[in-house]
Amino acid sequence: MSEPKGAARQGVRTACGSDPHGNDGRRLVAWLHIVVPRGAVPTATSRCVCGRDRSAIGRARVLALIDDHTAHRDTCPLRNPQEGRAAA
Repeated sequence: MSEPKGAARQGVRTACGSDPHGNDGRRLVAWLHIVVPRGAVPTATSRCVCGRDRSAIGRARVLALIDDHTAHRDTCPLRNPQEGRAAA
């Protein structure tokens, strides 16, 4: 086999514009997805990159999961890293 000639050998130039959203250092850690179809049973899912993955079906359980998801913000090891002996 011979080496490619022309553009294939030289590569193709691409125009990479700047990211319109920028990188302000923020990233998604946890998210809550709630679905409430008209006339149907509501569902919700709470996920976090720490490994948390919970779901709920029904109004009362969805409301409880919303409260639990909110409380997880204070206890998540990724949002609140502990240092020193407490981490061990």
